[in-house]
Amino acid sequence: MAYDNSNIFAKILRGEIPCVKIYEDAQTLAFMDVMPEADGHVLVVPKEAAEDILSLSPEGLTAMMATVQKVAKAVDKALMPGGILIKQYNRPAAGQSVPHIHFHIVPRWEGIPLAPHGKVMVEAARLEPVAAKIRSAL
Repeated sequence: MAYDNSNIFAKILRGEIPCVKIYEDAQTLAFMDVMPEADGHVLVVPKEAAEDILSLSPEGLTAMMATVQKVAKAVDKALMPGGILIKQYNRPAAGQSVPHIHFHIVPRWEGIPLAPHGKVMVEAARLEPVAAKIRSAL
């Protein structure tokens, strides 16, 4: 299947849709999930056009994992969760809802359930204070 340049993450990467940015380098972008499963839920995407992990270049995957680790450390330092869930879905049958590879960094606290994946959208204004804490920990 050919990569769909009209997906929402491709539009965010092109600056056509705003995001609450956490971190950016030459190969990756990390931003707050607008449908967070927990406070501090961050997405990491490559700038490379790749639908899933199977179509991403080895160099793209290496860059993504470095950013995932960097941002996860900042989430941990800033929010002090009991744990951090890192997840990544490939294709719709596995739960992938946006056809651009991305990793989820989801802070977890004991006894606090996750919100449903991709169900409840929140305003950027609600995400920004948590994002500022995470950015300050980078």
